[in-house]
Amino acid sequence: MDDHDFLTGTRTGYDRTAGRYAERFHTHLDDKPLDRAMLGAFAELVAATENKQVIDVGCGTGATTKILHDHGVEAFGIDLSPKMIDHAQRLNPDLIFEVGSMTSLDIPDASVGGVCAWYSIIHIPDGHLDRVFDEFVRVLAPGGMALLAFQVGDQPRVLQEAFGQQIELTFFRRQPDDISRRLERTGLRRYAELVREPANDGFESTPQAYLIAQKS
Repeated sequence: MDDHDFLTGTRTGYDRTAGRYAERFHTHLDDKPLDRAMLGAFAELVAATENKQVIDVGCGTGATTKILHDHGVEAFGIDLSPKMIDHAQRLNPDLIFEVGSMTSLDIPDASVGGVCAWYSIIHIPDGHLDRVFDEFVRVLAPGGMALLAFQVGDQPRVLQEAFGQQIELTFFRRQPDDISRRLERTGLRRYAELVREPANDGFESTPQAYLIAQKS
């Protein structure tokens, strides 16, 4: 699978479903206290450093960007999908959002104190994951923090329909220990980890992992 395939497929899938996605999922964290706690803890860790800027990669509708902002960091979001960015800006008019890709972040080296990848590495194939983590390390200031959220598992899920639209989205489920080893190889040391059971909401079917790592 080359860059064009997975990036284009992800962008197209979210562009086609952006409106319905925003209606259904923008407030999905309201009843997930553990998820919010990890976002809050991450934001407070970054806020305690000299560099309080956080890039929220794969920000979707900006729900996580707003939570991070409310916890005292200077959060801004990027997403592959222009239509998702339109909704993010509409729903969070005081925050900054831009179209972009985590595979090639358009920001300077060592320029942010935090990188949040909240359920966004789930669309990155294994062969491209180390490249993404290299980008995280590149843009993080020394001592900066990264927060990753992803589904736990060994087999990917391919979604071909959502909200009545034909799409082609692959969700890569992964093991926390493997992600930690990959991060360690790129210079991000595991700082904290949480794994919870799937919520009884009809959408989650696997355990959910949250991992905070720090740049050496």
